[in-house]
Formats: sequence, C-alpha cells, structure tokens
Amino acid sequence: MRIVLLGAPGSGKGTQAQRLVARHGVPQVSTGDLLRAAVKAGTPLGRQAKAAMDAGELVSDEIVLGMIRERLSEQDAASGFILDGFPRNLSQADALDRMLAQLTQPLEHALHIDVPEAELIKRLTGRRTCSSCGAVYNTHLSPPQQAGVCDKCGGELIQRSDDNEETIRNRLGVYTEQTQPLIAYYGQQSLLTTIPGTGPVDEITARIERVLAGDAA
Repeated sequence: MRIVLLGAPGSGKGTQAQRLVARHGVPQVSTGDLLRAAVKAGTPLGRQAKAAMDAGELVSDEIVLGMIRERLSEQDAASGFILDGFPRNLSQADALDRMLAQLTQPLEHALHIDVPEAELIKRLTGRRTCSSCGAVYNTHLSPPQQAGVCDKCGGELIQRSDDNEETIRNRLGVYTEQTQPLIAYYGQQSLLTTIPGTGPVDEITARIERVLAGDAA
C-alpha cells in the first residue's frame, strides 16, 4: 500500500493518515517530521537542512528526497507507506516518481480529501489549543465543555495567530495554486481518487478503505 495523501489545511488529512497507519501497519512519512528528526540527530542530510534553515532558505528538494529515500529503506516501510506533505508541486512529484521507480516502489494511490473552502475556513478559524497541555478543540465541531477552558487540564484555550481568516485564506490560496496541478498529474496516471472530506470521521475513513479495497469511493 503506497499512498500519497493530498488535502488542504483543515481537510482532516492528518487524522485519516493516523487511522491508516493504525489499520494497515505502514508508516506515515511526513517531511516535516523527517526534517525535525534529521536535524535533531545531526545526520549528514540533517546538517545540510539545518544550514539552509539557519540561512533563512528553503530546504532543497534534493535534501528532502534524500530523507524520504532513507526513510523508505527502513524495514517498517517494506510493505508500504503513506506520504504526507510531499510532493507539493509538479517538479517534486516528478522527482518523487523517478526516485520511487529506482526503489521499485511506485505509488499505488493518490488520495485527495476534498472539502469545500467555506467548510475549511470554518474548521480552521474555530480551532483552539490549550496553552498548558496542547489539546486541540474546535468551537464548531468539537467544543470544550466550558468555553475557553480545556476539558483535560483546565488550561486556557487560545487561538493561534495563524488561525485568523485572512491568514487562512492566504494558506488555502497557496495550497490551491500548488495542488491543482498535482490533482491533474496523478489523474493522468490513473492514480487519483477524490474522496469527499465532509461528514463523520468514521464515514470518511470508510470511503478511503473502499478505495483501497478496489471499490468506488
């Protein structure tokens, strides 16, 4: 099971990735996690990434692909993987395809979790995070029992500075600009399935599982 997950911020992509990991026993390969781990461990690629970040530059695709290659060579990825956060554009998608061909591990599915923009904005502007324990709530979808107070530890719930509507619309605009070509790219390879990302979380998971089992979404 070799999957790339596509989905805008707020689409629930991370939640579904975690569920796939639990159900199928394959690793979620997040480029953000890989970068943080490599920098912390001081690996050769991690040192290159840190040098770029310290200089205020973007980490090159070559470095990120090197980290993905190393991760996919680990034993737990032998039966598959879920790529989350990469590729973000067409050049990365092409480079990824070439690398996976070299590893004889080509993608089997590109799953696009599709949520209307109005719903994404509602989800993201409603997000609140506990300032003490980090628990996450949503004023629209999963509110705390007492407004502004964490159910778990009683800490204050705050709205992150990047969860305001203007910033969110900018993030969604960037995502749309980068991702629309990827949707067509994977569609041309007959790998793409668009899955409605609204409704109960369990139903969205069931839609994904039907795709993986070879049925319609």
